[in-house]
Amino acid sequence: MLPFSYRKGVLLAVLGTSVLTVQAQTVPRRSATPAPVAPAPPPALQHPAPDSSRQPNWSLHFQQTLVTQWHPSFRAPYAADYSLAQREKAKTSLTSTFFLGRRLWRGGSFFFNPELAGGSGLSQARGIAGFPNGETFRIGDPAPHLYVARAFLRQVWALGTETQVVEDAPNQLAGSGPARFLALNVGKLSLTDFFDQNSYSHDPRSQFLNWGLMSNGGWDYPANTRGYTVAAVLEYVTPLGAVRASSALVPTYANGPTIDFHYGKAHSETLELTRTYHLGRQAGTVRALGFRTVAGMGDYRTATLRPDLDLTATRQPGRTKTGFGLNLEQTLTPEVGLFARLSYNDGRRETWAFTEIDRSASLGAVSTGTRWHRPNDRLGLAVVANGLSQPHRSFLAAGGHGFMIGDGQLNYAPEMAAEAYYSVNLPRQHATLSPDYQLILNPAYNHDRGPVQVLGGRLHVAF
Repeated sequence: MLPFSYRKGVLLAVLGTSVLTVQAQTVPRRSATPAPVAPAPPPALQHPAPDSSRQPNWSLHFQQTLVTQWHPSFRAPYAADYSLAQREKAKTSLTSTFFLGRRLWRGGSFFFNPELAGGSGLSQARGIAGFPNGETFRIGDPAPHLYVARAFLRQVWALGTETQVVEDAPNQLAGSGPARFLALNVGKLSLTDFFDQNSYSHDPRSQFLNWGLMSNGGWDYPANTRGYTVAAVLEYVTPLGAVRASSALVPTYANGPTIDFHYGKAHSETLELTRTYHLGRQAGTVRALGFRTVAGMGDYRTATLRPDLDLTATRQPGRTKTGFGLNLEQTLTPEVGLFARLSYNDGRRETWAFTEIDRSASLGAVSTGTRWHRPNDRLGLAVVANGLSQPHRSFLAAGGHGFMIGDGQLNYAPEMAAEAYYSVNLPRQHATLSPDYQLILNPAYNHDRGPVQVLGGRLHVAF
C-alpha cells in the first residue's frame, strides 16, 4: 500500500515531491468540498462580495485524494491496444491541490490553484468509455507533476441591494455577497466548475467516481487532457435561477495536452439555463445546457472507408460538434436526494476532449447516515447507460479506435454501469474514507466482453 499522511500531502502540494511510485499520470476536474445532501448552491454558484474591511481578503484551502481500484478477470475473447486488460494489478491515483484566493478591489478577486497529480488508471485509462475513476485521465508520463490547474480573474457586479451570506470555500471568499449579480470569469479554469453542477453527483473526490456520473457524458466539453482550458464565463445569477455562457479554447488535437490559441479556427461555446423550484417543501434544481464546438475533428464515416482506418488522417479544420444536456436534482426528504441526467451530441465527428460517449442517461440517489446515527456519512447508489452514434459504432466495428476505446471489432450494445459508495466521515482528520463498487456491462460498448467488476477505495482530505 502506498504511504499517505496529512503532512506528506502538504509537502507534496508545495514542493512537488513524490511519495509514491506510480505508472501513469492522474488529474482532477472537480472542487475539493463534499456537497451536502440537500440541494444547495455549490461553490460555482456562490460568489465573493464587494470589498469591505470586515471581510477577509484571503482564502486558503487544500485537498488531497487517493483512489485505488482493481478488477478481477472477466470474459474477453479478443482484445486490442485500446481494450481494458483482462487481468492487471490494482492501480492507484493521487491528487493534491492548493486553492488560493485574493480579494483585489470592489467585486474583484483572483484565484490560483497549484496542483500535483500522479498515479495510474486501470489499463492506462482505456477500454471503458464511462471510466470508473474520475480522478484519472490519459497522461503518458508516470511521474507526479506539479502544474497550474487554475489561474483566473473574477469580477462581480451587484444588481440590487439584496445580499446573501457567502461561506469560505475553495475558490470562494467569505463575506456578504449580492443575491442578484452579473459576474465575469476570465483565465485558466475548468468549465465544470461553472456548468453542469449537481449537489449529488459532480465531484469524484467526494461523490460518484464514474465519468458517466460526474458529468453529462454527451457534453464533449472543451479541456486539455488534465481537464482545464482558457475561457471567459459570463454569469447572470438571481435567487430563482441563473444563465451562464462561455467561450473557450480547445486542444490542438483530440484529448491533447496543449491548448489551441487560434481562436478563429478552434473554439467552443456553452450556454446553460438554471432554474430552482419547490415541490411541496422540498427544493429542486433543473439545468438545461447546449454546446457547439469548432475544431479540426476527424470524420467517422470517412475514416471507416479508409483501408488503414486512420481517424486522424480525416481531420479537417472548421468541423463542428453540437449537443445538449439536461440535469435534475431533487430533495426527497432532509436526508435523501435524487438526481438524473440526459445528454446527447450528434456523434458525426471525432470525440475531441472528454470521452467517447454520444448519448447518456443516468439516475441515482444519495442519503446521509442520519438513520443509523452517522449524519455526516453519505451513501450513494446510481446507474448510467451510455451509447454511440451510428457512424461512431460502425467505425469501431470495422476495427478503428479513438483515444479511449477500440477492441478491434465490435458487437455493439450500450455500455451500462452501476455504482455504489459509502463515505465515512473522519472529522478529526478532516477526511472521508469511501469504499466503492462498480459493475460495468458491455465495456467499450462491446457485448462480447465483460461484465467487469471494479472494486476500489478513496481517501479524501480537505481543509
